[in-house]
Amino acid sequence: MRLFGKLIAAAAMSVAFTVNPAQAQDDVKIALVVKALGIGFFEAAHEGAKEAAEELGGVEIIYTGPTDTTAEGQIEVINSLIAQNVDAIAVSANDRDALVPTLKKAMDRGITVISWDSGVAPEGRQMHLNPSSNALIGEMCVKMAAEHLPEGGGDVAILSASATATNQNIWIEEMKKVLPNYPGVNIVATVYGDDLADKSYREAQGLIQSYPDLKAIIAPTSVGIVAAAQAVTDAGKAGEINVTGLGLPSEMAGHVESGASKSFAIWNPIDLGYSATMIAYNLATEKAMAEPGAEIPMGRMGSVKLDDNNEGAMAEPFVYDASNIDDFKDIF
Repeated sequence: MRLFGKLIAAAAMSVAFTVNPAQAQDDVKIALVVKALGIGFFEAAHEGAKEAAEELGGVEIIYTGPTDTTAEGQIEVINSLIAQNVDAIAVSANDRDALVPTLKKAMDRGITVISWDSGVAPEGRQMHLNPSSNALIGEMCVKMAAEHLPEGGGDVAILSASATATNQNIWIEEMKKVLPNYPGVNIVATVYGDDLADKSYREAQGLIQSYPDLKAIIAPTSVGIVAAAQAVTDAGKAGEINVTGLGLPSEMAGHVESGASKSFAIWNPIDLGYSATMIAYNLATEKAMAEPGAEIPMGRMGSVKLDDNNEGAMAEPFVYDASNIDDFKDIF
């Protein structure tokens, strides 16, 4: 799924630091390393990190990253942070493996290292924070469809990416697992748009024509959900067939306004930056340990429980609808 493809349009900015000069020298220094500067998604995560720092007190946030989405650029940034002797590095990696030697050097110097959003191989970090889990994504997709079915029931179809897309297939499996909890949801078909806008549009048209009682289309792909919403609008079915799934606020705002989509979901970057900062702080100050089974506090987001790979999920996907779409459509 190409959820963040449009976000990789980094502005030409030099490495930048956000430092409050009024903070004391012994503040806990947490570096939030992003894939590249100038990307709205990560700038929103920075807002969450600043929120966490203010809540914790005595925390200095260093927001930094390369000028483009390269591992080489992140390695240069991380080496600079090691030289500054920061207390923690929280990185969204451009390369799962390439950062490992540099991050191991950071840990050898006593620096707490976590990854978030886009993970680092286990030997290069203490833990990884996933935005959500497969189970939570699957259940949220079904829940959003069920909430807007007339009289609590109706035909629902799935528009996926490709038939071989691992993440899509896992999410669809998770959707089917929770169907007993949503007896009104009647899955009538699963079709594949291959994450191509034109094919996804045609597949959605086919669903509308083949299933006259269709009440919802679930598209767990940012390409598919936009194409399906457009197909529903073009068929004059906005308000009659609800399109939901996973999408970007910037691409779905118009379809929420038109009524083709009542709601959709994706993670909240503000919450993600907030949670990563809370975790980095608790590990750096030894208020928590990164080990299988551990539960690490994340402030207002609760806590994350680590699995055998020291990975955990932040929360269920964040739902966007008419009540909040304007707050996020210009961010990502």
